Amino acid sequence: MTTDQRKHLVLMGVAGSGKTTIAEELVERLGWVSAEADEFHPQANIDKMASGTPLTDEDRWPWLASIRSWLDEQSAAGRKAVVTCSALKRVYRDVLEGENHDVCFVHLGGPKDLIAGRMAHRKGHFMPTSLLDSQFETLEPLAEDEPGIAVDISGTPDEITADIIERLELTA
Repeated sequence: MTTDQRKHLVLMGVAGSGKTTIAEELVERLGWVSAEADEFHPQANIDKMASGTPLTDEDRWPWLASIRSWLDEQSAAGRKAVVTCSALKRVYRDVLEGENHDVCFVHLGGPKDLIAGRMAHRKGHFMPTSLLDSQFETLEPLAEDEPGIAVDISGTPDEITADIIERLELTA
C-alpha cells in the first residue's frame, strides 16, 4: 500500500511506543501536517487518565470522531497528514479509517519492559506508567485485512522512520 491509496498515516500503539517521536521525524522528512491525538481529548479524559483510571469506550468515541473529522479537513484541503493515536482496538481504527478509507496504520510495537523504561524517563506527560498494563491488555494488533504495517521500535528513531518510509513508499 502506498500513499497513492492512503493519504494519511495513523501512528498507533501503546503509550510510550514512540508515536510522537516518529511522527516528528516523518513530518520533518515528508513535510506533511501532523496532530497529536492527545490534543483532541476533552479535559475530563485527561483528568481521568492522569488519576490512573483507564478510559472507557464511551470516553473514547467523541475523541476518535474528532480525530477523524480533523483527517477529513486535511483531505478536503488536499493535505497528507500524520496523526498519533493509540488506536488500540480495531473498532477504534474503524472510526479513524472512516468512509474514505484513506488511512494507513503504522503499529509501533515492542516489548513491555522497553516501553515501560521509556515511559519512566519521559517528563510532562499525563499518562502514568501504571496504565501500561491496561494498554497492553486492550491492544488488538492489526489484522491482516486492515490497512497498515507493524514496525519494531527497538531501533533508533532514524531507523524506524526510514523503515516506515521505505515499506510504505512514502513521498512528500
